[in-house]
Amino acid sequence: MSHIGKKPIEIPEGVTITSDNNFLVVKGKMGELSQQFVQDIKINIEDKKIIISRSTEERKHRELHGLTRALIANMVKGVSEGFSKQLLLVGVGFTADASKGNFLILNLGYSHSIYFEVPVGIKIETPKPTIINISGINKQLVGQVSAKIRSFRQPEPYKGKGVRYSDETVRRKAGKAVGGGA
Repeated sequence: MSHIGKKPIEIPEGVTITSDNNFLVVKGKMGELSQQFVQDIKINIEDKKIIISRSTEERKHRELHGLTRALIANMVKGVSEGFSKQLLLVGVGFTADASKGNFLILNLGYSHSIYFEVPVGIKIETPKPTIINISGINKQLVGQVSAKIRSFRQPEPYKGKGVRYSDETVRRKAGKAVGGGA
């Protein structure tokens, strides 16, 4: 058995789950998520727990067992607590502004500003011009939006300038050595 797949998922208070032919709908105080899962994986909901089991020991089913459990656990956590990531802008003049409606305006040292359209289901806040908070109920979408914003100017290793995650450490390189040779 999969070590991750065999762990039951606890259903917190205020979360309702309905399953119809492996189409799972999870509702909670933060919103609603739904997803279709493979028919070979069995999803059983019984007294505040979700138990995932597989039909055979084939490699494909072993792979899907842990994946299905992780996806359902992320759905449950997303509708009850939500997910968030924080990005930091490091560099002179690097700013972000999310107050202009459905767009995030980034000034990252280019000759133009970058207008990033915020997808549905994602909330972006800028408490300071150099801090971006991204939150939502879908873990995959929060991570994807964070990675897209980071890709506009990844941190470089010499001065450390760029967009980075708040918990990311950038390995710095030494600059050009000033030599005294003739």
